Amino acid sequence: MDPQQVWTAGSAALREQVTDATWKAWFEGVTAAPQPNDGHLVLNVPSTLVKERIEDRFLDLLREVLTEATPPEQRSGSGVGLLDVDIIVRPGADTPSPSETLPSEMSEHLADGGTTEVLEHRASPVKVREGGMRDIALDPRLTFEAFVIGTSNRFAHAAAQSVAETPGKSYNPLFIHGSAGLGKTHLLHAIGNYVREIFPNRHVRYVTTESFLNEYVDMIRSNTGNAFRRRYRECDVLLLDDVQFMEGKEGLQEEFFHTFNALTAARKQIVLTSDRSPKALATLEQRLQSRFLAGLTTDVQPPNLETRLAILRKKAEGDGLEVSHDVLELIAENITENIRELEGALIRVTAFASLDGLELTCDVASRVLEDLMALPQSRAITPEQILRATSETFGFSIDELIGPNRRRPLVQARQIGMYVFRELTDYSYPAIGREFGGRDHTTAIHAVTKIAQVMRDRRQVFDQVTALITRVRSGA
Repeated sequence: MDPQQVWTAGSAALREQVTDATWKAWFEGVTAAPQPNDGHLVLNVPSTLVKERIEDRFLDLLREVLTEATPPEQRSGSGVGLLDVDIIVRPGADTPSPSETLPSEMSEHLADGGTTEVLEHRASPVKVREGGMRDIALDPRLTFEAFVIGTSNRFAHAAAQSVAETPGKSYNPLFIHGSAGLGKTHLLHAIGNYVREIFPNRHVRYVTTESFLNEYVDMIRSNTGNAFRRRYRECDVLLLDDVQFMEGKEGLQEEFFHTFNALTAARKQIVLTSDRSPKALATLEQRLQSRFLAGLTTDVQPPNLETRLAILRKKAEGDGLEVSHDVLELIAENITENIRELEGALIRVTAFASLDGLELTCDVASRVLEDLMALPQSRAITPEQILRATSETFGFSIDELIGPNRRRPLVQARQIGMYVFRELTDYSYPAIGREFGGRDHTTAIHAVTKIAQVMRDRRQVFDQVTALITRVRSGA
């Protein structure tokens, strides 16, 4: 194995898979050691902070791209599986401090006495806690200021803000329910971001029920019950998303019942979201239902026309897009149930106009959104349908789409598939990652963000996304 050759090729592929900020923060100072160690590729990093972040967040992705860059005959053992990588902090007086390896904004934060917790939210979407369990970071973009208030969500917004201002004292628990894509997750993140800003010493934990279940299973398998319980029972604010996934899981419900009791007894805040009210969760234990109903239950409804227009206008302004009122009104009148789909439609019409150098008129928007307007969705779209349609559209097998191969055309097809998952289903990012071979939720976030951006610059990608959405919706 030629370590330098492997790192040069692998890092080039890695750089295409992460954001510029992530590359500068964690990979720009990485070098390959001249000699492998027992067949392991050795990477030198400039600080302990960088080593920890790469191992905690990026190690699987790093091993995948480096494996692709290494001929099978040069790998240790049989050449089957992922390349082993050792990450070593470079010794010596010239080792940079953590702040020297970070972008200027992050370096200034550390120099001012800030903690690495903020850096984790900006440059790395997850944190690792005791027992190797990972935190899903709050999205700093999802704040109360960024939330568009209308008659359909005004009470839920007010309740969420009250909880954020006085955690553990206003409504406990706060239970927010409503259909997918209406802003429930946004409110959870807004609460968390507000508490962290106003009460920096409070410990906030956001988690999806899927992640909570996975950690519960890992806890049973690894016999780490004490660490798991401390993780959730010692936080000050617990934000649990999509609690409906607890239905039918007796062991998980039992564990959460005791966690709920411990938190409320300590006057810690709990906020829950679901696609249905507690009473409608038929297979949820009665004792959990009664506890969920003991606080405040509020719902979010599909936004009315005025709210949809306000959402579109705010999205356009945030992305620096100039879109006429008539076009925004056209979109708002035809897409009525799902905010995620509403914003996706805006992305598509603005990308089309940008690619063709056209003025974005109602006629242009109608042509682009013809599939949405002509084919009202009355049937549920399944993961199998999207994976099959993605396979047929791009000519890759489903096994390739969900497998480890990272050839560039395959990676792009996989990312487009993830983008369509996000637009056409109510799947969370962890759920999308699971459908694509058990990938981390941050891989799905990166894919959706990247495709939304690339669609505005590359006609081929725009056409591929449009063709795949049309194919899935039509059931072809």
